[in-house]
Amino acid sequence: MIFQIIIVVISFFLDGILSNFLPYMMGDLSLFTPYFTLISLVIIYPFFKKKDKDYYILVGITGFLYDLFYTNLLFTHAIFFLLIGLIVSFIYKKMELNLLTNLFLTILVIVIYQTIFSLSLFIFNVVPVSIESTLYLIYNSLILNIIYGEILYLICKYMPHKRHLN
Repeated sequence: MIFQIIIVVISFFLDGILSNFLPYMMGDLSLFTPYFTLISLVIIYPFFKKKDKDYYILVGITGFLYDLFYTNLLFTHAIFFLLIGLIVSFIYKKMELNLLTNLFLTILVIVIYQTIFSLSLFIFNVVPVSIESTLYLIYNSLILNIIYGEILYLICKYMPHKRHLN
């Protein structure tokens, strides 16, 4: 479990570092919006196959810390991350784990996360949100996160540890 926590912690800090250096505002032409923490939670699920409770605890704590350090929206990302964790758990139980499944899950998680986040901003009228802005955020975050997800998958697959990715 230490290996998985290290992956999440490194991804957590990379999110913070890259979000400071890469433009992410609507007017910028950025293709790099990092969601590394979310992608790492997708990649590490197979290590928790028989321990779903431990996985959900890690996901909830990670979401809470993400709120605390990056967004100041207390418990919002904890709930979002838990919802994403439930979806990832369901999909991994139905599909075989490979590079293509990882690519599919990375895209799906980014789309679901961004949709849920935009929908909640729209419902609570925090900031004006449109379908165009949501689609902009989705497709501008895919490139970097897909690359990170595939690299992280390969690292996890070939690292020596107790439970290997299939």
